[in-house]
Amino acid sequence: MRNVPFAMLLLAALPACAAPDLVLLRQQVRAAECSFAASMAHRDLAAFEAHVAEPAVFFGAKEPLQGRAAIVVGWKRYFDGAQAPFSWEPDQIVVVADGSLAWSSGLVRDPAGALIGRFGSVWRQEAPGQWRIILDRGVPLGDADRQHPLPAGAGCA
Repeated sequence: MRNVPFAMLLLAALPACAAPDLVLLRQQVRAAECSFAASMAHRDLAAFEAHVAEPAVFFGAKEPLQGRAAIVVGWKRYFDGAQAPFSWEPDQIVVVADGSLAWSSGLVRDPAGALIGRFGSVWRQEAPGQWRIILDRGVPLGDADRQHPLPAGAGCA
């Protein structure tokens, strides 16, 4: 009988220990990635910034950009002009089992729609349903993507 309160406490904690809904979390990350891509298409640097975690690192051709402020300064040039210099959309989203981090990857296209690269991003869930990029890297297009590309529009549709 002395263990009844302890057992009740354990039972009360069970819902909090339930496994996260990875399908729902994957949908959230896809929506965040598509919103992030739309910030470029809509030429909205403030919306772009809102998707970047404070301690994020973006890898580029030169030294990595570290921290949200440096990333925004480094990416501002991509927001100059009426047309985006490139676009992207996810074709792969994977969420870790505890729901705290996710990986997104997809193809990058030039303004004419030609494939030019692949991006990979690590997203961190900072609050329920709120995902921000913590690591990002783009790479030149590989042979596999050249041979079997995802059709344009399939990632965010």
